[in-house]
Amino acid sequence: MADKSPRLIVFSSLYPSRVRPNAGVFIRERMSKVARHCDLVVISPVPWFPLQSLIQGFKPEYRPQPDGYEEQDGTAVYFPRFLSIPGIGRSWDGFFMALCSLVICFRIKKDFAFNLIDAHFAYPDGYAATLLGKWFKVPVTITLRGTEMPLSKIPNRRQRLLTALNDAARVFSVSDSLKRHVVNLGADAEKIRVVGNGIDTAKFFPIDKKQARQFWQIPTDAQVLISVGGLVERKGFHRVIEILPGLIENYPRLLYLIVGGASPEGNIRSRLEQQVETLNLGQHVRFLGALPAEQLHGPLSAADIFVLATANEGWANVFLEAMACGLPVISTDVGGNREVVANERLGTIVPFGDADALFLALDNALQRQRQWDRQAIVNYAADNSWDKRVDILLAEFKKLVES
Repeated sequence: MADKSPRLIVFSSLYPSRVRPNAGVFIRERMSKVARHCDLVVISPVPWFPLQSLIQGFKPEYRPQPDGYEEQDGTAVYFPRFLSIPGIGRSWDGFFMALCSLVICFRIKKDFAFNLIDAHFAYPDGYAATLLGKWFKVPVTITLRGTEMPLSKIPNRRQRLLTALNDAARVFSVSDSLKRHVVNLGADAEKIRVVGNGIDTAKFFPIDKKQARQFWQIPTDAQVLISVGGLVERKGFHRVIEILPGLIENYPRLLYLIVGGASPEGNIRSRLEQQVETLNLGQHVRFLGALPAEQLHGPLSAADIFVLATANEGWANVFLEAMACGLPVISTDVGGNREVVANERLGTIVPFGDADALFLALDNALQRQRQWDRQAIVNYAADNSWDKRVDILLAEFKKLVES
């Protein structure tokens, strides 16, 4: 009898590499847990076009090119190049992504008889994966992760996005709000299952605050806010910086830690540094740069409150990571944020773009500093472990390959 255990190609253009170690870490986290139970290889197409070296002349971080192959913790990861022309040419990304992966899929098929393609993001990745699924006659799953909201505002991308969701055998959504969004666009609700991101409590756990502050040279009597994420407009670091002067009047020892670096969406660090200088906040804001996941529990444990004034999220894993270190979360009412920060014992959700509401929420959180039940926050994060999520995914994968 033929072996019907799932053998996956994980397909995502956002996957960590040596040149982008912090890209798509949340995808690798999930799939590394899946890899303990079934075989998989990763294909992570990399955008390229002939003149991009000219752009790299004035934007050195633009589209870094990894080696074609890496082995990561025993998993084979392929990085084929696909033609991606900036601007209007991006509408063809899905097709070219599939085309560039064809040869590698044929090569993989010889030694690894994959029977399922698991794609992350509906477009362009999911669209490309469904083309490959048709060509290789295997089912495709797609995980919605939040980019579907802004992309659905662009007509031709919305159409391809819906084509991908209709052609997929199963769709996972990291939040219920994201599921409702694509259903309103015309996706089949019956096909979509909500499976949130999880937390790795072996990496994210609280350590002694005094010890953490000593390491990061933070005064023991400071009130510390922290944000973690790619330094891009969407994450809203600038929205937090703009309300700091008012908070500092109430908390003169206030310190704001910004953890993050360049991401595929860009890098606004110089703009943020200029904003800090203009507002004369040099003593109150620290840029710690990008840190590997294994080190994040240090600065998180040194902080009092986690804040992210973000414009768009699917399911922000970073909230659970902060909670696992005992931090209440202040964030904006977008995407699945309210589903993660599910009650007032975990933090506060404020309307997006409302600076006064953000100020009041942070002021209130700092006032309540000693009243937060931090162990209850840690326990909530632990209840959202990867193990529970992975069991659901494995059952779905098994069902698809057996049918």
